[in-house]
Amino acid sequence: MHLVLTGATGLVGSAVLQTMLTTPSISKISILSRRPVAQAEGHAKAKVIIHKDFAEYGEDVLEGLRDVKGVVWALGISATQVGKEEYERIHLTYPLSFARALSKTTSPSPVTFIYISGEGATPTPSILTAHWAHTKGLAESSLLALSKDPAYSNLRPFSVRPGGVDMKDHTEIHGFVGKRGLAESVLLPVLRVLPGVKGLMSPTRELGKVLVGLTTGDGEAVEGGGVSGEGRTLNNAAVRRLAGI
Repeated sequence: MHLVLTGATGLVGSAVLQTMLTTPSISKISILSRRPVAQAEGHAKAKVIIHKDFAEYGEDVLEGLRDVKGVVWALGISATQVGKEEYERIHLTYPLSFARALSKTTSPSPVTFIYISGEGATPTPSILTAHWAHTKGLAESSLLALSKDPAYSNLRPFSVRPGGVDMKDHTEIHGFVGKRGLAESVLLPVLRVLPGVKGLMSPTRELGKVLVGLTTGDGEAVEGGGVSGEGRTLNNAAVRRLAGI
């Protein structure tokens, strides 16, 4: 099975890549990245495609993706690091551009598209909703709407909303993930020990397995608690349930 991964140098992307590399049924991983991915080095089934503009995809890129069966779109950035316009470009324009391009490239074969959203994202914002949450919620609903367009009917989208992403026990990726921000470094150790907070966390090992499981699955809607968006949006409770934690 041939899969695509973006955001491979980030926390979620690194967890997903580690799972993909150790999953026998996955024979090829195409990693779209602006820079080399150290974690992929030495792995024959992983190919890093250096790509600078994630809003545009030429035939030189798409030709090698015709047999792709699934995507994990983990490309992203903190809302504190960029302005609103750039945040929308990264979290909304980029994934939708690739979803359209890949759907056309792989059609009529089904292709599963996993969008990494975040707990708190919503497609129905109020005046109190943070910009990041509205942007990711809009991406969720836009991907779902795109799959209902006859021109992109082979698209099988899922939006996954992790909670507090924690790599503490995922030692395999420690050497590949950049230094965490000060707030995160201080907050996570506190959250790990607070009563009742454990259920808000997303351990990366389990998260990676759930995401890859969805990507390699049948693409059909998911049922159960924590699932919305016509069975295609999974919050952190759903992720933990599927992970058995």
